[in-house]
Amino acid sequence: MSLVTESSTPPNEARNDAGVSLFLDEQKALACIHCGLCLGSCPTYLETGNENDSPRGRIYLMRALQDGRLALEAEAARHLDLCLGCRACEAVCPSGVQYGALLEHTRDHVEHHYRRPWFQRFLRRVAIERVFPFPTRMKLALLPLRGLRWIGLDRWLPKFLKDAAALVPRDAQGVDLEEMYASETGGGASSGVPQSVGFVSGCVMPVLFGATQQNSIGLLNRQGLEVKVPRDQGCCGALYAHSGQLELARECARKNIAAFEAISVSTIVINAAGCGSTLKEYGSLLAEDPEWADRAAAFAAKVKDLSEVLVVEPGSASGTSKDRVTYHDACHLAHAQRIVREPRQLIRRVAGTGFVELPESDVCCGSAGTYNLTEPAMAERLQSRKVENILKSGATVVVTTNPGCLLQIRAGLERAGATHVRVMHLADFLAELPGSTV
Repeated sequence: MSLVTESSTPPNEARNDAGVSLFLDEQKALACIHCGLCLGSCPTYLETGNENDSPRGRIYLMRALQDGRLALEAEAARHLDLCLGCRACEAVCPSGVQYGALLEHTRDHVEHHYRRPWFQRFLRRVAIERVFPFPTRMKLALLPLRGLRWIGLDRWLPKFLKDAAALVPRDAQGVDLEEMYASETGGGASSGVPQSVGFVSGCVMPVLFGATQQNSIGLLNRQGLEVKVPRDQGCCGALYAHSGQLELARECARKNIAAFEAISVSTIVINAAGCGSTLKEYGSLLAEDPEWADRAAAFAAKVKDLSEVLVVEPGSASGTSKDRVTYHDACHLAHAQRIVREPRQLIRRVAGTGFVELPESDVCCGSAGTYNLTEPAMAERLQSRKVENILKSGATVVVTTNPGCLLQIRAGLERAGATHVRVMHLADFLAELPGSTV
């Protein structure tokens, strides 16, 4: 059974004696000892119970593809596509398997050697990859939806389009950020953070979460930090890396590295978890590029999530909240970046005894970048699971740190009729605190 070529073979792709592409780092793949400790953390395995939808099962599929024991056809591609890339397996793996890297390189191979059905090709290559990474194009793409909503015809859309439209908040507002925001207090030495920081504006955030962008910068300014926003920056490349377009991701990395080198800051702040994990991995993304490898590693070392930089000053919050507040761990903050303590500390300082832990807080909500568009059925199952846990917690406020999670959870709560529950970005939650000094 032969492979079907989707597009040109990647340049300099290594092959074995049988002519099969060597896309996988065999040593990284062999680190998996198939112990099964990852099974209970894998969202798709929790839903299907199918070994092929587990991390160790998918690694077996990856190795079988590279060894030529398995043809790259619909069934194999299906199990790989169904992976959320949440990397929950990495956080519990005793062998330190770098599953995220294995998945990205396998998907890069799949995208160059497997021809998907026409709708999936259109959805991935045109509707997503040529729109989402470009804020101006995204604004234009949303105009028809705004028009349909204005005249009340959005309810008559086909299910797929209706569900996709439901992800876009009706009150979404964009923002055009300035290049520099001065500190309010004139110094950030007390926090141990340099006085001047760079800020990654992102793609989705400035289009749908303008207030969150302003609140993030405002919190940094209030903490005594001057914020610089390079005009020449672009998409972080996460969307491309996670979907199997690694060369496009590398192009994004080079552009951003050059943009932030021009402003000479020692800390670069990002308020989107999915973007943050990719930014912190520029060093490995460009490790084979002699011109960019050192620059990429230096850039990655500067990147910090907003929750790593913000500090709630003593006495700035009462610690009592009228709301019952819970926290959803964005996958790429908790699993890829291993940041779970800092956001909770910030929230607890505000919510006090009103904070409650969310059952399965680190199980993916089903957003996973654009997964809720490419795999809507599984995304909806995970969305329902997340909403059920939120309602069980009794929370009236859900805080998280990633735009995709915000959109997915909001839409799920609205579908469940739980409009009394607010879903907020960490920056918005902290900025709402009266008189806070963060």
